Amino acid sequence: MPQATKQQLDSMAVADSLRPTLLRLGRELRREKIAGVSPHQVALLVAIKYAPGVTVGELAAKENVSTAAMSKRVSRLERDGLVARTKSETDRRCVGLTLTEDGQRTLRRVRSRRTAWLASRLGALTSAELAAVGAAAEPLARLLEREERGA
Repeated sequence: MPQATKQQLDSMAVADSLRPTLLRLGRELRREKIAGVSPHQVALLVAIKYAPGVTVGELAAKENVSTAAMSKRVSRLERDGLVARTKSETDRRCVGLTLTEDGQRTLRRVRSRRTAWLASRLGALTSAELAAVGAAAEPLARLLEREERGA
């Protein structure tokens, strides 16, 4: 078996120390109910925002839940005025989902609140620590871009 390179070992060490921190950070950002919506509802609103016209079935597949369960979740969002069901222009049998103005406004409030929470935590760092976190943001974002492209 070939010996691991120093780069591979360094990558494993960084991943091992970074992973729990990123998981906790993500959990804390999603923890509280903001603007009257749960973290799961926010995730659905975000999915619909970035894929307007997505169907309930597509959302269910993406979230790995049954279509019936997703339909209930979407119905609650629709009842609360955050999501609208619209018939497809090309296939009248197909019903897609879009955010309403209230849905978009809710997402803006959630984003603003989460950003404020994170900024308050970052404000406790030293200037050097803040610069290090800032410098890490772009390379970490590139990792996710590669994942999204399937690389």
